[in-house]
Amino acid sequence: MGSKIKQNKLESYIPFIILTLFSIIFLAPFFFMLVSSFKPGQEMIRNGLNSRIQFNIMSLNNYKTLFFGDNRYLNWFKSSVIITVGFTILSLLFSSMVGYGLAVYNFKGKNLLFLLVLLVMMVPLEILLLPLYKLMITLKLINTYMGVILPFAVSPFAIFFFRQYIVGLPKELIEAARIDGCSEFKIFFRIIVPLMKPAFGAMTILQAMTSWNSFIWPLIVLRSTEKLTLPVGLASLITPYGHNYDMLMPGAVMSVIPIAIIFLLNQRAFIEGLTAGGIKQ
Repeated sequence: MGSKIKQNKLESYIPFIILTLFSIIFLAPFFFMLVSSFKPGQEMIRNGLNSRIQFNIMSLNNYKTLFFGDNRYLNWFKSSVIITVGFTILSLLFSSMVGYGLAVYNFKGKNLLFLLVLLVMMVPLEILLLPLYKLMITLKLINTYMGVILPFAVSPFAIFFFRQYIVGLPKELIEAARIDGCSEFKIFFRIIVPLMKPAFGAMTILQAMTSWNSFIWPLIVLRSTEKLTLPVGLASLITPYGHNYDMLMPGAVMSVIPIAIIFLLNQRAFIEGLTAGGIKQ
């Protein structure tokens, strides 16, 4: 009996041990980057990226240069914030409305339209770059924030996710609201949206991460150095003629903080949304 209890305790520790090991593996690169951000760039050139804590050479000089020096990092940070906030809000609004329409209404071609949404999810980004670039030129949106935001504001994955979530909601609430004389917009914003808070929490994190880490499309659309996003701006610090590690390392560390904050604020809704989305038909 005692051996069985010990075996059960050991089995209960196995998932914790495995998750801890995975956490260490995934956090190790960030730890290397964090330690290196306090070291002079010359140290990186001599010894590369490492986790050695050397208090004799570590300081806050890199961060002082990052925020108060003559560089464009704050402009890049502002551009990323503007684009991420705009993209996330538009994506959540329009994708949820499309998902609501596909889940609630019955109309001719509904299944075909949903199939097209699924097919668009499978199209690689590289195939869309040229036609989208020509469209941005026609609309005169090159080197503008809207040129980065609009082409991907309605996400096929977000539409699919919201549609699957809404399908599992009780339709009686919608029918009762219609009988009471509510318009379709009132039904969506006053009844459906509050019920979709877990889904919105999950999609807020995923869409914000997608926009914040986007590299190829902002690189193509944005021309001014001041308007570059953080991924593009930080990549410009690495050139064939030298690497500006004094800005690159602390800049990369600071770029992680906004997404970490978004995740912490929406962590509970993120877990609930993914769990609910996985069990609804």
